[in-house]
Amino acid sequence: MQGQARGDHNELSGTVHGGAVQARTVYGGIHIQAEGAGEGRRAHVPWQLPPSVRITDRTAELEALEGHRERAAAEGYGTLAAVSGLGGVGKTAVALAWLHGLRERFPDGQLYAHLGAQSAAGPAAPDEVMGRFLRALGVPTGQVPTALAERLALYRSLTADRRLVVLLDDAATAAQVRPLLPGGRNVTAVTSRWRMPGLTVDGCYAVHLDPLATEAAIELLEVTLADGRVAAQPQEARALVELCAGLPLAVRVAGARLAARPRRHLTTMVRALTEERGRLEALAIEGDHDVRAALDLSYQGLPDEAARLYRRLGLHPGPEFGGAVAGAALGGGRDAAGPLDLLHDANLLIDAGDERYRFHDLVRLHAAEKAEADETARERAAALRRIADHYLATATRAEEIVDPQHRTLDRSYGEEGEPVPAGFGEGTDAALDWLEGELPNLMAVIRVARPAGFPTVAWQLADALWPLFLRRKFYEDWRAADREGLLAAEELGDAVAECRMLTSGGMGELGMGDHERALEMFERAARTFRAGGDALGHARTLNYQGLAHQRLGRLDRAAELFTRAAAELLEVGDRRAGGLARLNLADIALERGLWEQAEAEADAAHTTLDEAGDAYNAARAATLLGRAHLGRDRLDLAEERLSTALATLRGMAAHYETARAVESLATLAERRGRTDLARERYREALDLYSAVGRSKSAHAEAVRTRLGRLDDQATDGTAG
Repeated sequence: MQGQARGDHNELSGTVHGGAVQARTVYGGIHIQAEGAGEGRRAHVPWQLPPSVRITDRTAELEALEGHRERAAAEGYGTLAAVSGLGGVGKTAVALAWLHGLRERFPDGQLYAHLGAQSAAGPAAPDEVMGRFLRALGVPTGQVPTALAERLALYRSLTADRRLVVLLDDAATAAQVRPLLPGGRNVTAVTSRWRMPGLTVDGCYAVHLDPLATEAAIELLEVTLADGRVAAQPQEARALVELCAGLPLAVRVAGARLAARPRRHLTTMVRALTEERGRLEALAIEGDHDVRAALDLSYQGLPDEAARLYRRLGLHPGPEFGGAVAGAALGGGRDAAGPLDLLHDANLLIDAGDERYRFHDLVRLHAAEKAEADETARERAAALRRIADHYLATATRAEEIVDPQHRTLDRSYGEEGEPVPAGFGEGTDAALDWLEGELPNLMAVIRVARPAGFPTVAWQLADALWPLFLRRKFYEDWRAADREGLLAAEELGDAVAECRMLTSGGMGELGMGDHERALEMFERAARTFRAGGDALGHARTLNYQGLAHQRLGRLDRAAELFTRAAAELLEVGDRRAGGLARLNLADIALERGLWEQAEAEADAAHTTLDEAGDAYNAARAATLLGRAHLGRDRLDLAEERLSTALATLRGMAAHYETARAVESLATLAERRGRTDLARERYREALDLYSAVGRSKSAHAEAVRTRLGRLDDQATDGTAG
């Protein structure tokens, strides 16, 4: 670990800015970075704010916001401001203009979250948003706490000494916002359609945006067109912006449509908008009818393919999307690049960066309305199924790359068959990064699939997410995905799918520490397999039940179940799962100090798993075998096995199992009197445990104790 003083043990995690002096142990996710001349930037500096857009006639509001910030800074407090107003009035644009202007004063980053008050999936949960913020601030995924209170404590700690800004966009309530307020003297802006008096107790300064004055709206229209028509037709321009009620979104949408038709007279747009505004009164959300009228006119002017894509993207359940998903929405293997550009140019899509797009909430509602009006029920269902199938096919491809042994159940697709998966680069990390980046969309698909009439997608997509959940520990999503997948499997009457959701969900519950709940799920799966006469499935559940009993400290019962699993799995022909049972038996024997038994079980497990092509679990077995050799003082054999296992596990980014191998090699070095090497390896093991959220585990505590003893010996001069 960088910055670790020789002879002192300080386990640090997270991100530290500047020098640090530490006594004893700090838990969390801190990484020390020494700063030399010309240095000083943090290792993790998020710049998440969307790009600014041009705003008009908001000088007074911006001055008020900045005045509030200066007063709060002078008094030594953080800044909290809420910007409210109608949909389309420019709340986000004003907040972005203010916050982007603070970048030099707040060099430690910008955090952004769309809180989804108008989202079809409902407002974003604070704990999910906070998890994203913690990862953006440099906390390893596996180290993000599962409990909201623990996330909040870590979030406030990491932001206490930083200088950053936070934008919480489209908030639903003060209760949703409050946990996301950073610590320290940072700046937070909240946008919402509703005023939020509940934030007053937090020192919030409220700014309410009214629609633009007529002259300011005309100026915005003139900037949007930039072709002289506004100056040449001033009365028509005035009539047009009055029909848009001074709402910047409506003005920009109308202006974008005119800009695409340079020969069209403004009078034509005025007449059309007048007619459309009257027709949409019955559909309007209060105050939003002018935006909807402008949107309807823009929609009518789209080419057929762009209009089709617009309304079908209104069916997309997640927060944002890229070109591959847009192509799936169109269907027929059509390229969506051109239509996407048209929709963006028409101000109907917002550029989310990295060739991805999202809707303004009103525009999404409008697109969904157009899908309802202009697509048949069959066409809507087919488009949504193609979108879901796209995500399922790509997630399945990622699953195959990360964990080919898990990929055993068939996938079923809609009438158009299996789509071509999206590309996401090469290797395990690229596959996991795609799954993590798309997780909000994947979870949204899981939630809508069953109500939409294709429950198979719900459980199969949850199944495909197993490698991500196992490696990167998104426990809340893991629990939610498997619960929805289980409901879908039950609705289908698919016992195999039901048991898969129970065993996968049970492993998630083990990870979250609810061992009794996990055992209940494993036992239910066993009963289901037995009732269906599935001897293989039932034998596999014995392994899972054994793991739950082992976590509960019932080693005799665990060993009994693992022994039964090893025998029964061999009888039904699953040698690989039988090898896993032998691996688990070796682990229990090691826990009890039965070195010869552990050696025999681990050796048998390694042979079986290696022959089955399961490199990951074969390496786990090799680690156990090395530890058994170490217990019998066969140091050369131990080093050989442990080194081989370590090489394999490092290549798989399996940090926890890597930590176990490194810890054992540290013990080996200590046995040989190589205390410097032992200290180095113990520290590496602690870093690895910390990276997967196990810094407080029994294994990590044991390593910490050994390292402390060696450090004390070095200080006393009794060790070399």
